[in-house]
Amino acid sequence: IMINTSETTNMAHFIDTSTHEITDNVLVDARPRFVEFTPDGKQAWVTAEIGGTVSVIDNQTREVVQKITFEIAGLRAESIQPVGVRITADGKKAYVALGPANRVAVINTHTYEVEKYVLVGQRVWQLAFTPDQKTIISTNGVSNDITFIDVETDEPVQSVTVGALPWGVVVSPN
Repeated sequence: IMINTSETTNMAHFIDTSTHEITDNVLVDARPRFVEFTPDGKQAWVTAEIGGTVSVIDNQTREVVQKITFEIAGLRAESIQPVGVRITADGKKAYVALGPANRVAVINTHTYEVEKYVLVGQRVWQLAFTPDQKTIISTNGVSNDITFIDVETDEPVQSVTVGALPWGVVVSPN
């Protein structure tokens, strides 16, 4: 199965990869941007940039089973814009890039509770794990850097200046 997000319809479209047909359309919040499957494939986590939420969809029933919201002291709700999301291989934690909030949310995937907000660079868009999953890297578009976050402690370790306006990051498995 494949899922495509549509910014204009606010939907996650489930597509059968063998027939290339849409099988289901699931309404989520405004401007869905990214989808990440849980390691067991039972759920899809869909970020909604303008809606400020993450919708957790059951892949079997195609229903939203949980909507995760974010609150950061001192920030207006419209400054919290979820874009990228990554889930650990053991399925215990999810990391969500919160755009102009300049933070990465760490979420317990069993309780759906935000356990921590990690301060990174400005306008964090995307995330990627290192192959050993000991580090997750955020791309910080406006500050032109990436931040390395220790997955065990959920603390930022170091930021490195890169090219202008980084949006995504991919880490080689080697």
